[in-house]
Amino acid sequence: MITTKEIKINNITIGANSSLLLIAGPCVIEDEDTVLETARRLKEISERLHIPLIFKSSYDKANRTSLKGFRGPGLKKGLKILQAVKEKYGLLILSDVHSVEEVKPAAEVLDVLQIPAFLCRQTDLILEASKTGKPVNIKKGQFLAPWDVKNIIEKFTSTGNEKLLLTERGTSFGYNNLVVDMRGIVIMRSFGYPVIFDATHSVQLPGGQGTSSGGQREFASYLAKAAVAVGIDGLFMEVHPTPDKALCDGPNMIPLSEVEDLLTILLKIQQVVGK
Repeated sequence: MITTKEIKINNITIGANSSLLLIAGPCVIEDEDTVLETARRLKEISERLHIPLIFKSSYDKANRTSLKGFRGPGLKKGLKILQAVKEKYGLLILSDVHSVEEVKPAAEVLDVLQIPAFLCRQTDLILEASKTGKPVNIKKGQFLAPWDVKNIIEKFTSTGNEKLLLTERGTSFGYNNLVVDMRGIVIMRSFGYPVIFDATHSVQLPGGQGTSSGGQREFASYLAKAAVAVGIDGLFMEVHPTPDKALCDGPNMIPLSEVEDLLTILLKIQQVVGK
């Protein structure tokens, strides 16, 4: 059995033999009310199921398919809304950083910085995020093999920061499609750092709708079950009260009303197979 490092974030422990972590929230900040309501309901679910939660939502989606795609409120306003979530519900907060210049102001609010998949090879961004001393979740690019994350690890840990999470989110498979190779989870965990599985971006159809990405949310729960059975340290999934009306990534987000039932099943699978 592969054992990873323990990463501690306040009162949450990730990796080793700790319980399954949940990273969840809307893809992007649409408005403060939606974010706060989603955070409230996720907190209630996580407390009922005794599952540690990190709330996620992006203040900016800098890699939209189209120039007209909704990007979010931006750095300043978005961080203010995330700070409100933190203060009102006491949740740990994660969001994406896209440039070296964003890292410092974002780190003043965020508990975990996230480097998006498309930027996972950007050396300066990785180093700047690492230098904050904060935990960082780096998503493996859909263009990388699982063993390629060794180079990411080397870059990140070169500053002395070992608080690293790695996320699997599928691999490009032809045009406008992704596929998940579950072997990759095992390979990535063998490098000693906790691995998160992104159940919703793994069913994305990049650019599949011409000016936006499509998705097949109906398969997200199946992939999540498989990933937990293989052995992961945490589950990443974007959720929304009404995904079909969402301004970003609606086709692959999970309805908030379905989250608790899915997590209940996943926890039972983990109890049976362990890690």
